[in-house]
Amino acid sequence: MKRRTFLKQTTLATGSLLIMKDLFAKKQGEIYGHNGMRYRIDTKWGVLSDQYPVNDCHEMVQDSKGNIILLTNETKNNVLVYNTSGKLQTSWGHEFPGAHGLTIQKTGGEDFLFITDTNKHQVYKTTIDGKILFTVDYPADTGVYAKKEAFVPTETTVLENGEFYIADGYGSQYIMHYDANGKLKHFFGGKGEGTEHLDNAHGILVDTRSKKHTLLVTDRTRNCFKRFSMEGKLIEVIELPGACVCRPVIHGDHLYAAVLRSPAMNTTGTGFVTILDKKNKVVSNIGGTEPIYKDKILQPMVQEEKIFVHPHDVCVDSDENLYVAQWSSGKVYPYKFTRV
Repeated sequence: MKRRTFLKQTTLATGSLLIMKDLFAKKQGEIYGHNGMRYRIDTKWGVLSDQYPVNDCHEMVQDSKGNIILLTNETKNNVLVYNTSGKLQTSWGHEFPGAHGLTIQKTGGEDFLFITDTNKHQVYKTTIDGKILFTVDYPADTGVYAKKEAFVPTETTVLENGEFYIADGYGSQYIMHYDANGKLKHFFGGKGEGTEHLDNAHGILVDTRSKKHTLLVTDRTRNCFKRFSMEGKLIEVIELPGACVCRPVIHGDHLYAAVLRSPAMNTTGTGFVTILDKKNKVVSNIGGTEPIYKDKILQPMVQEEKIFVHPHDVCVDSDENLYVAQWSSGKVYPYKFTRV
């Protein structure tokens, strides 16, 4: 190993250890957030024995029984199912080395899951206990993918009729629309300089908060969410300066998102969680600076409290408590934040 490479790797490792030391120095039960959206932290909520390891904790959802489902790219147990008290209910999954996106479909009294795998370049629909119902391969029929490696799906969102959208957030940045059986209907987006294009389309969600449903798509590199019509026409850009946001999550009238990092801080381990109201105004940041607007323009946000390293997703339960999964953060289990 060359000396320069060794020194660089040693510096990165030392920095990561210092980040984790600072992180775990935080006291249990401290309260974070702003403007009535405040939460008490519990870093021990999801901790399990070595029998149930995690690698990157990517995403979480709540099922119809109230359980919290975690997706990790640890193939000893890709899926861990907790109750809201943090007790493990079951685990399954060994076939998803690139497990990344997790979406739940609740229909006809049954729950189904959509899982994206960035390593295998595929998307899967499964039963709630892990039986694969169908697999979506790279969309060769679009004519824009020369090979499967160009398709690196990060997220899905599902409509009431079973149709779904896939965000190719680590690949060619297209949004694909499929029917309920997995047949491609149309696509839009793609990487480019215009505002209708995307760069790191990490997440996607159907926004049902108004009568006319729309799509919210992450443009993480540009620190924003973009709203599209269901047909793919750009409607608006929701600017979030200082926030490399992951997928959008809606509960009630609020929009929640994990912020992977604060680009203005120019270092790793600078993430936080942001919360927006129905008017797209940031009202609270967990671990981040208080949101400030000047002349109706949101000022850049940064990490203020060292709660997280790289938060990757937020799950909101039926009691409005939050669960936060983290990527590349020392293999930590999810944290719970109880609404106060």
